[in-house]
Amino acid sequence: MLKVLGLIGSPRVNGNTDLLVSRILDGAGASNHLTEKLYLYDLDISPCVDCRRCKNGDFQCAVNDDMQILYHKLKDADVIIFGTPLYWYGPTGKMKLVIDRLRPFIASKRLKGKKAILVTPSEEGPSACGYLVGMFELSFKYLEINLVDKVLVKAYEKTEIREQPETLKKMFELGKALK
Repeated sequence: MLKVLGLIGSPRVNGNTDLLVSRILDGAGASNHLTEKLYLYDLDISPCVDCRRCKNGDFQCAVNDDMQILYHKLKDADVIIFGTPLYWYGPTGKMKLVIDRLRPFIASKRLKGKKAILVTPSEEGPSACGYLVGMFELSFKYLEINLVDKVLVKAYEKTEIREQPETLKKMFELGKALK
């Protein structure tokens, strides 16, 4: 049984990002995996202050905020779904704050070998996601996380993805197939 954590980096509850990640989690749940979904916009996450305290290897971050909660959930997860719409060819600000604050995991290696899925709906579709995908791929490589799938879809209006039942079905199957 896997622990699958879905991170929603969109401010739109029940929007495209949320719906896509939820379908993956539904599929994972159908395979008896434990699932959890977190809305990053509900968490108080401050920017990295570049104090470098985290570089000493004892997994300490000087910033005391809700990222401390997220650190524990990330350590416990086997699969992490990073869901973010495309904002100016990158992730949302909230998702970028999370990525910037993953530095303690570099020295501790506590994310090494975990699996990740990147989920990104955008107005222009997959062709506009190159910079975002590159950023995540390099970040995952540095953290030694295995990117097992990328979901890049064209969907912009709040629930536009509902008009793509085949895509939603594929998301369910993706979650169900997690091993």
